[in-house]
Amino acid sequence: MSTREPGAGMGVGLVLAASVLWGTTGTVATFAPTVGPLAIGAAAMGVGGLLLGLSSARLVVASRRLLGARKGTLFLGAAAVAIYPLAFYSSMYLAGVAVGTVVSIGSAPLAAALIERVFDGVRLTKRWMGGAGFGVAGALVLCTAGSPSAAGEAVSNGRLLAGVGLGLVAGSTYALYSWAAHRLMKDGIGSRAAMGAVFGAGGLLLLPVLLITGAQLLESVSTAAVGTYMALVPMFVGYLLFGWGLAKIGATMATTVSLAEPVVAAILAVVIVGERLPVAGWAGMGMILACLLVLAIPERRRRLVREALTVP
Repeated sequence: MSTREPGAGMGVGLVLAASVLWGTTGTVATFAPTVGPLAIGAAAMGVGGLLLGLSSARLVVASRRLLGARKGTLFLGAAAVAIYPLAFYSSMYLAGVAVGTVVSIGSAPLAAALIERVFDGVRLTKRWMGGAGFGVAGALVLCTAGSPSAAGEAVSNGRLLAGVGLGLVAGSTYALYSWAAHRLMKDGIGSRAAMGAVFGAGGLLLLPVLLITGAQLLESVSTAAVGTYMALVPMFVGYLLFGWGLAKIGATMATTVSLAEPVVAAILAVVIVGERLPVAGWAGMGMILACLLVLAIPERRRRLVREALTVP
């Protein structure tokens, strides 16, 4: 994918802003230790998704014929929205905030590239493949550098393996709903209508999980505050920004740029939660940041910089 199309730079910036908000979720979840990951996930994406749907209801209704003609894509996206938070928060619960986030988000660009290649026949540029490959390598370095718990105790191999497996499920479903929303936008449906339909339907699918597990969120003011923050800030506001950015760049590029999320999550996990990250982990984050620079700087600007540097 390339960022040379009009508005792509702004699209990258919007997705980066969303990624920073998403990167706070794992750390915030640790402030509700008695609440299980399914309850956190259902509250965050379920309520957040419903808010997106309600805020875009008029636009969704206006686009109902186009959406009806693409109900298969809509259903795939909604199902992915419902599965993603359950796998994502369970991955962080089992493997730790830093590792769970890195595996979930780090695997998404590869899944997105495969989805776009199979369904849309999108050819990937050498620039994207190089930048994404370097970013994914950085995510792997960060993942294998160590996985301490918030208490500083090592995570057992069984929990780590289960966490990594759920992280791969989360990455795949993240890529799938990103592709579905972008596919609807390419078919003439506005970004807010597409995001509202996909996330609103996904939120409805999560309601049963929220009804079964949501009582945990009402145990205290602090747990209720965590659920409220998750739904309003990273999910509602974050996905508004993501939807606007996704309308300007493809799903593969969007999921690659969102590699900023595990960097934010890892830093917060170290500074606030108390997870310890070795030198190799910091090196992995540096590789991810380098990947973002390669992908975020437009080709024309990079060419001007190279020309300036070669002037005697």
